[in-house]
Amino acid sequence: MSVSAAFTKTGNTVAFIASTSAPTPVQCVSSTLGGNQYRIINSGSVTVFLGYGTASGDATNSAVVVTSTGPAYPLLAGTDEILSFVPNAYFTGITGSSTAAVYITPGDGL
Repeated sequence: MSVSAAFTKTGNTVAFIASTSAPTPVQCVSSTLGGNQYRIINSGSVTVFLGYGTASGDATNSAVVVTSTGPAYPLLAGTDEILSFVPNAYFTGITGSSTAAVYITPGDGL
C-alpha cells in the first residue's frame, strides 16, 4: 500500500465570482516548474462551469453552460477538488443562474 502526498500549496490562491456571465479570467501561477495541479473550491450553491486554458481567451471561450456537450468542466455546488490542468492556467466560470465564489490554489499532491 502506498502513501499519497498531501496537497502542498505552491502559489497564491486566486478567486472569482462566477455568474451567468463569465468574469475576466484569473491566472493561477505556481512557484514550481511545471506545476499543474490545483485545489478548486466552489463555495456557492449552484454548479459552476469552469473555463480554463493557457491564455485568458481560451478560458473565456471554454466557460459555457453545458447542456449536452461542451468544453467546460462542471464543479458541483460545494465542491472541493484537486484537478490537473496546464501549468499556470487561466480560469473563469459561468453558472446557469445565481452566483458562486470559486477559489483556486496551485499545488502538488492529493
